[in-house]
Amino acid sequence: MASAFGHALAALSFRNLIDIKYKLPLKIVLLGVVYSILPDADVITFKFGIPYESVWGHRGISHSLLFSLVLALITALFLSKNKIERIIFFVFLFISTLSHTILDAMTTGGKGVAFFAPFDNTRYFLPWRVIKVSPIGIKNFLSQWGLKVIQSELIWIGIPFIITLILYFILKKKNNAVI
Repeated sequence: MASAFGHALAALSFRNLIDIKYKLPLKIVLLGVVYSILPDADVITFKFGIPYESVWGHRGISHSLLFSLVLALITALFLSKNKIERIIFFVFLFISTLSHTILDAMTTGGKGVAFFAPFDNTRYFLPWRVIKVSPIGIKNFLSQWGLKVIQSELIWIGIPFIITLILYFILKKKNNAVI
């Protein structure tokens, strides 16, 4: 898995792109950050003896397209009655949650991601496995391994974040100049 920091940064990158045209409420941005990290709550299954390879195990159903879709859809329906707002909230929350799965499929470790669970529990990686896999647990993260993860994420997640931030400021300034 990528670290919680990397996942949060990915959600904020997407927020930068949406915010150019539509100002997302802070509660939605915060939910997007939480949802970008949420799939890793499945690590608790290790405590219950659920094997990694199980659909209920780590990188199983909580990392699936279906999970991202259902979570974003239900949340958007509950948070707004306005049709356009619901669509914007849904898209942001869906991409924020799904970004977790995509980043994990780009890591150098683990057993892959069950993109299509519960219909297919096959675990997949993307062809670009460039993000150092993060250790599980805070104690393990505060180590040389954790430092290598942060260095990797600064390149593969941090640089795209900075690019979206620059785009945000350039396009926001351009949009304000037109008005």
